[in-house]
Amino acid sequence: MTCRTVAFVGATGGAGTTRTALEAAVALAADGADVAVLDAAYATQGMGGYLSGRLEPDLTALVTDRTDDPLAAGLVELDAETPGDVVCCPVDAPFTRLARAKSVEAARAFERRIEEAATTVDHVLVDVPPVAANQAVAATTACERVCLVTPGGDRGADATNRLRERVADVGTAVDVVAAVRGDDEWGAADVVLPSTETPLPAVLSDDTYGRAVAALVARLVDREVTAVGETGGLFDGVAERVRR
Repeated sequence: MTCRTVAFVGATGGAGTTRTALEAAVALAADGADVAVLDAAYATQGMGGYLSGRLEPDLTALVTDRTDDPLAAGLVELDAETPGDVVCCPVDAPFTRLARAKSVEAARAFERRIEEAATTVDHVLVDVPPVAANQAVAATTACERVCLVTPGGDRGADATNRLRERVADVGTAVDVVAAVRGDDEWGAADVVLPSTETPLPAVLSDDTYGRAVAALVARLVDREVTAVGETGGLFDGVAERVRR
């Protein structure tokens, strides 16, 4: 049985968590799955930068003022030519609503939104900042698996160790560590994602990057996936840079 819900948790700010979650979603959609990506990174609000069109209601509205609305009201389709669909629920909110969205009550509503999404799509991926606020705790504990995204190097090693402990403190565990930008000097990552200059979705046109993301996805959801490479052929989800 495949895993339905995954939290992508940044070991540090700016680790590349949002991009990694979105690329993983596209890899799944390239294999025919329908995927929803929810944004728990309230402070950076970076997911909206990858989307076009109206971002209202955003996720913070759906966990505060508009809890009776269906999640579908805030979903925006990611522009990717794949057999499956990728829909996103980003954050685009004023400071006052951001503050209210970090309450315990709103965090419980976030958990319900994850559950709701899981009833309508094949996989739900959540973009989570370093665990230090209620919505990040809710997202991390509500998902079946946790992928810790780290920039690698000494900074990434220290942050990864701290976040492992913090995730354990909230009652769950890190399942997979993904080092981004080809950096795993400390040798503790399960999957290394190489640097890429290709815009999102790079998984569809950068073979090396696509293979690594497909391998990450396979480990996280127990589903071997394929993605379209730059040569137009299909490649399977077993990356050379995955540590067994």
